[in-house]
Amino acid sequence: MKVKIYHNPACGTSRTVMGMLKDRGIEPEVVEYLKTPPTRADMHKLLADMGIKPRDILRRRGTPYEELNLDNPALTDAQILDALGQHPILMERPVVVTAKGTRVCRPADLVNDLL
Repeated sequence: MKVKIYHNPACGTSRTVMGMLKDRGIEPEVVEYLKTPPTRADMHKLLADMGIKPRDILRRRGTPYEELNLDNPALTDAQILDALGQHPILMERPVVVTAKGTRVCRPADLVNDLL
C-alpha cells in the first residue's frame, strides 16, 4: 500500500501515526513538512482531497496563529495559504495520504480509516 505522511518528528501524534503505519508493515513516503513544505499546488490538492478550506488545517497551539491574526474572518483563502507557505508550522499534522483518502490524523486513530 502506497502511503504518504506529512510528518513532524517533534509531534507526539505524528510519531504515534508513524508507529501505527510501521506496525502494519507500511513504510510510508515521509515528507517532513517543516523542512520541505508543500508547494501551493500540493496544498490545494491536499485540501481539495480532504474537502476542507485552508482555515480548517490551521494549527493554533505552538504557532504564530495569534500574532498573524489568522482568526480574522476577513482573511481570504489565498491569504491563509500565503501564511501556511511562510510558516509551515501552521499546518495541522500529521496529514496522511493513501488510495482510500487524505486526512489530518488527529487523533491518531483516524489513520485506521485510510488503511
